Amino acid sequence: MFVVFNELHVPKEGRQNVENRFSNSAEKMKEIPGCLDFMFLTPEDNDNYQIVLTKWETRESYEAWVNSDEFKEAHRTRRANLDKSPTTGNKIYTYNVPHHL
Repeated sequence: MFVVFNELHVPKEGRQNVENRFSNSAEKMKEIPGCLDFMFLTPEDNDNYQIVLTKWETRESYEAWVNSDEFKEAHRTRRANLDKSPTTGNKIYTYNVPHHL
């Protein structure tokens, strides 16, 4: 198993906007080969980041998605509207999962 955390840097006043943008992603991710889980995490306090957490069968499954037309389409709108996006940046963390329930 392979896990990816996408830490979204969003000012607190833009968080609802970002959450709304991800509202359909979970359903779409069910169709992506190798994707085991998708979660959009909202912090309980204002000092932390919103997180997109995905679980994959393998690193290769994740990389295939990142290089897919589906990924490009999902991110096209954001790239086209960067001036309107409340996201100021992000950081990707990747993990191999040697143990899980």
